[in-house]
Formats: sequence, C-alpha cells, structure tokens
Amino acid sequence: MVNILVVGSGGREHALSWKLSQSSKVDKVFTAPGNGGTKNNVPIPVENIKELADFASKNQCFTVVGPEAPLANGIVDYFESKNLGIFGPSKNGAQLESSKIWAKQFMKRNNIPTAKFEIFDNPKEASSYVESVDHPIVVKADGLAAGKGVIVCNGKDEAFSAIDTILVKKTFGDAGNKIIIEERIDGIEASYIALSDGNVAVPMASSQDHKRIYDDDKGPNTGGMGAYSPTPIIDESMAKKIQTDIIDKTIHAMKKEGNIFRGFLYAGIMIKNKEPFVLEYNVRMGDPECQPITMRMDFDLYDYLHAASAGDLNSLPTPSWKKQSAVCIVLASQGYPESYPKGEEISGLDADDNNSYVFHAGTNFVNGKILTNGGRVLGVTALGDSLKNAIGNAYSATEKISWPHKYCRKDIGKKGLAYL
Repeated sequence: MVNILVVGSGGREHALSWKLSQSSKVDKVFTAPGNGGTKNNVPIPVENIKELADFASKNQCFTVVGPEAPLANGIVDYFESKNLGIFGPSKNGAQLESSKIWAKQFMKRNNIPTAKFEIFDNPKEASSYVESVDHPIVVKADGLAAGKGVIVCNGKDEAFSAIDTILVKKTFGDAGNKIIIEERIDGIEASYIALSDGNVAVPMASSQDHKRIYDDDKGPNTGGMGAYSPTPIIDESMAKKIQTDIIDKTIHAMKKEGNIFRGFLYAGIMIKNKEPFVLEYNVRMGDPECQPITMRMDFDLYDYLHAASAGDLNSLPTPSWKKQSAVCIVLASQGYPESYPKGEEISGLDADDNNSYVFHAGTNFVNGKILTNGGRVLGVTALGDSLKNAIGNAYSATEKISWPHKYCRKDIGKKGLAYL
C-alpha cells in the first residue's frame, strides 16, 4: 500500500484525489493545501517545494502535481534529487507551458502545426506590426497567467488595447514582459490530453472546455467555466491525426532535444478545415476537463501515473473508459474573473444524487461550514447515458446548491449537441 500526496487546491486536485483514493493499492491520499472538499489537507502552499518534499518523505508518499506553477518552479527535479517518487514533467519539460514563446519556437523548429507568430517586447514595434497585417490576431503574454493571458482580438483597436494591457500596464506582471502576436485561426476548439512516460503517450478521453465567462462564448477568458467528455468534435480519424501529428511528434522531439517529458501533455487544439493546430500546450491535466475525464475513467489511475513516472507505460493495457458522457459545470462567484466576494456560506451540498459528484475548488471549511474562497468555487460533474442526459443531470444537481453570489453558464455542452 502507498500513500499519495496531491499538490494543489483546485477542482482538478479534488478530482485527482477522489480518483486516486479509489485505488486498491492506495492507503491514504493527502492534499496540499487542498480545499473545503478534500480530505487529509496539509497546510503547505504549492510554492514551498522543500516543505512538500519533507512531508512526502516523512509520510512515504508518491506525489502527484496538479497545477502548473510548482512544475514550472522545478518541483519534480527537486523531488527526484531526493529520490522521492513524483508524477509530472521536469522544469525543462514544463517550459512547454511556462513560456509560450519557448513553446511556439519549439513547434516551429519541429514542424508541429500551429499559427504563424511574431515575438515582441516593445509596445511601439508590436503596434506597428498589428498595423501592417490584414489578418485577425491573438495577443498572448509569454508566461503563466492562470489561463487569462490570451486576448482574442476583434479588430486592430482591440489588439492595440491588448498590447497596452500586457506590455505597458503589466496586468500579468512579469509574465507579460514579452508577448506573442499570432494569426487568429477561427475554427472549433477542443482539448486533447495524453499521458506520457517520455517514450510513448497514451491518449486520455477527449473533452471540450468553455473558456469565456458568458453564454455563447462571450466576455473575457477564464480558467474554464465547464467541460464535457467525450466530444464528438474529435472523432476517431481526428484523434488519430492529433495523436500522430501533434502528441507523438511533441514527445519524440522533446526527447531528441534532451527534455524527456513525463506527465500529462495537454494540447489546446483548434480544428479548421479538418486540420488540427496547437493553440497552446499545458503540462498538466486541464481544469475543468479533469473532472469529467476522471468521472469516466474505468481504470486504476495510480497504476498509470506510477508507470508514467517510471517510464514504463508499455507494461499496462490501453486505458478503458465508461461509455457514458460526463459534464462539469463550474459554479463561480459573480464578478469572476475580475473581483468577487469571498466567505459566503454554501448550502445544498449534502443533497444526494447518484449521477453526480461535486468537486470543490475555491472553498474553505470553517467551523463546520463550507464557505466560498475563490472565483471558481465548485465543479458539479454528472454522468449520463448521452451528452444531453449528462447535461440535464449536471444542471439538475447545480440547482440544489446555492449561495448569495452564485453564477454559472447555462450552455455548457451545447456546442457538442450541435455535432451529434
């Protein structure tokens, strides 16, 4: 029997903890720092890598890293230097997410399909470039910005404003010291996540995220307002194309360049004219994609994460998945992704529902009460025999939960229904 330490405090980490705790090989799952819904919380922040390593060593834990920041800061390298078992990419591997510029240059030199781009650190030069092109564009901060550093522009004025926001006003701090301006590819967006041991990559179930705050994909980008799995947008032939032309190519190119990549490789994909392009890489499970994906797993997640960290995925069978669809609806605090209230009591969490599970994200457990403590508060996730059925089950479960400033989108999964 093994103990597990899951690093992080969001909905993704609750979902990973929940699934890992179901393994017959796992004794106890700790979460650091965790949230109001996770068990065995350890009050160590994700940036305190040495303290996390000391805890893992003392409690004989295999560690699973949820969020991107500790990966970018080298948590895996540190744990491995102490001979501690850990799942996730090295600091060099994490550059695929921690620097969009590094990732774009990597894709360019390895012929991985992505949008054309230019790099700037001077606002005047960036604005001159925008003036000179006639195609629609996207402006991206180079570094980590909690999923909010990408500005899709409708027209040149919005592009100038985006340049000003990132390079001049420094809205994203040092993450915006440099920007990428790339051609906007208009198509259908989906998430493709694979599990890699550095040599091979095993696909996870397909999914689709809903990034914008309002219905019909309006308003600013968020960390994600809901997701569903599987998505009909990625059919069998498209999955094969993405796996071969993007995922396998990425893993092999990383290895060739001396950056063996072990962990979840998440490619944000835009499909245009039946061709997939990489919008960006993430080096961890998506959030909220993780919630519906884990609900559909019909295998022991611990076995696969442990094998990936040991470079030994070939020793395991192909993962199997429940045939049902799963939908996650994010319940947020009104005002997110800008400012929002905290500390509001949540009611209705104890309503029994066999089809659904409530994953906590921005919550605290205080004096016997669950209080809001973030922008994205809960991820209500439900299974159903069809996508339509799963959407109905998920929304039905959200109606039982309330707090004064609760907010959610009303159209999660609707894009998928249009393709059935």
